[in-house]
Amino acid sequence: MHVRDVLHHKGNSVVTVPPDLTVHGLLATLTEHNIGAVLVTDDGMDIVGVASERDVVRTLAARGPEVLNAPVREIMTTDLTVAAPGDTLDRLMAQMTERRVRHIPVLADGALVGIVSIGDVVKTRMDELESEREQLIGYISSGG
Repeated sequence: MHVRDVLHHKGNSVVTVPPDLTVHGLLATLTEHNIGAVLVTDDGMDIVGVASERDVVRTLAARGPEVLNAPVREIMTTDLTVAAPGDTLDRLMAQMTERRVRHIPVLADGALVGIVSIGDVVKTRMDELESEREQLIGYISSGG
């Protein structure tokens, strides 16, 4: 299974915010879309960072509630891990584990084509396992 397969099932819609949006605005966007992270872009395509609930919590703990009025650029993660549509799901899972990230932007020829979350990966793996289980049951039921 490849990253392109995950995007095919989940879609390639990506929520982005500008770096000058306030953290309060970021939280409103995350809530509105029921997501855990957004890509931060200057122009909607060139990624300058990822801003997640985790980034907010860590910065809130360090700086206090005044961070809610700060721009997203002050809390976003800029050391990005990216994937390509042809990357395997195993490679993507290894990256997520090694880098301790939950969201990875997907780029094709330098252009943003989607984002994959750890939840997307888990759902895909569960669907694969269920399909394999059904195939095995069918094989056993047919007498092998």
